[in-house]
Amino acid sequence: MGTFTTKDGVQIYYKDWGPSDGEPVVFSHGWPLSADSWESQMLFLASNGYRTIAHDRRGHGRSSQPWDGNDMDHYADDLGQLLEHLDLRGATLFGFSTGGGEVARYIGRHGTARVKKAGLISSVPPLMLKTDANPGGLPLEVFDGLREASIADRSQLYQDLASGPFFGFNRDGAKKSQGMIDSFWAQGMQGGHKNTYDSIAAFSATDFTEDLKKFDVPTLIVHGDDDQVVPIDAAGRASAKLVPNNKLIVYPGAPHGLTDTHKDKLNQDLLAFLKS
Repeated sequence: MGTFTTKDGVQIYYKDWGPSDGEPVVFSHGWPLSADSWESQMLFLASNGYRTIAHDRRGHGRSSQPWDGNDMDHYADDLGQLLEHLDLRGATLFGFSTGGGEVARYIGRHGTARVKKAGLISSVPPLMLKTDANPGGLPLEVFDGLREASIADRSQLYQDLASGPFFGFNRDGAKKSQGMIDSFWAQGMQGGHKNTYDSIAAFSATDFTEDLKKFDVPTLIVHGDDDQVVPIDAAGRASAKLVPNNKLIVYPGAPHGLTDTHKDKLNQDLLAFLKS
């Protein structure tokens, strides 16, 4: 574990697990979480010889909480500076949800000189927000509701998301895990209030269409077809139409938080992709 300071003075916390000479795999987490949300995948891949690295996005987890710069361009530049700080080459970048946007914007802004492969897992690209050009997106009212709930009672919002749509625990017959709910809540509350508030606009209103077109490395896209947070048609399937040389894997009945609910399957799929 370590930290580094970005060019604009933000301290970024990161984990660095596995053999130091292993092939690097870098993970970008979702909102309002931290690097901890990737721990199952990190432990599994590190145990299989990979060097696994995950950072807490600025304003989230154990990183510092800047008042400004809580947007995708800064997130992507922070990721780039992490790769530079560790001098990673031939890395695979996996992004979950908001982290998929971070990976997409990184490739859009910085290219793939340090990147071997990429993965978008339950990811927000190409665009979550419903617009005239993106009729399959979610209405602005959905995200305004998140902002209002965050201001009214951020702690309860995170409880409600985790116990409901995020892990699909609101579906009939779902087996609810209090541990997953508690972990989601704890990670969310560790983030800065303004940072997580600003990030709602970053993940929902940023258009990644042109970024996805710049992908020139093999790309894995994984999405659950019962994702109530980031609907598959507007996200995973839409991204698959834009990214060259991609493989789309759909998990039947899987919710948004499949890194936990379907971790064993995902771990095997990530390992197979890395070895391919």
